[in-house]
Amino acid sequence: MTQNLSGIEHKTSELYEIDFYAWTLEQAKFLRKEDWNNLDIPNLVEEIESLGRQEQSQLESRLEVLIGHLLKWEFQPSKRSKSWLFTIREQRRKILRLIGRNPSLQPYLPKALAEIYPDALDLALRETSLKEENFPQECPYSLEKILDAEFFPGEQLESDRN
Repeated sequence: MTQNLSGIEHKTSELYEIDFYAWTLEQAKFLRKEDWNNLDIPNLVEEIESLGRQEQSQLESRLEVLIGHLLKWEFQPSKRSKSWLFTIREQRRKILRLIGRNPSLQPYLPKALAEIYPDALDLALRETSLKEENFPQECPYSLEKILDAEFFPGEQLESDRN
């Protein structure tokens, strides 16, 4: 038995269901004390796996936004803006930073690219006046190009970058 912040007695696994924050504090306390017998192992495992999925999801989300903006940049050049430029630059930096902090995500990039391209395409369709037929059905950019700070697809005028 353990006690949550309201003073009501609960088993650790029950606390997970009724007061997640209190459960996290309790689990941290048990870990610091090396009180292995009181740890809620099944829920700890679930939460640790969830943390990994969050990193993976963040990578997918950033890649989706980046590719969507690269598509917009290439296929609607008359609408290029500083906003698009800065979004492309920001997403590249954040993806590289995320991979730098989580190198094991690097091998996941090709799979992520294949999985998120339809979502990136939807983003480009939503934010342009173009039809789906105007865009490639598979990602036209390699991972190297996508993450290359100098790569901007299609004709690029110097004025586009200023």
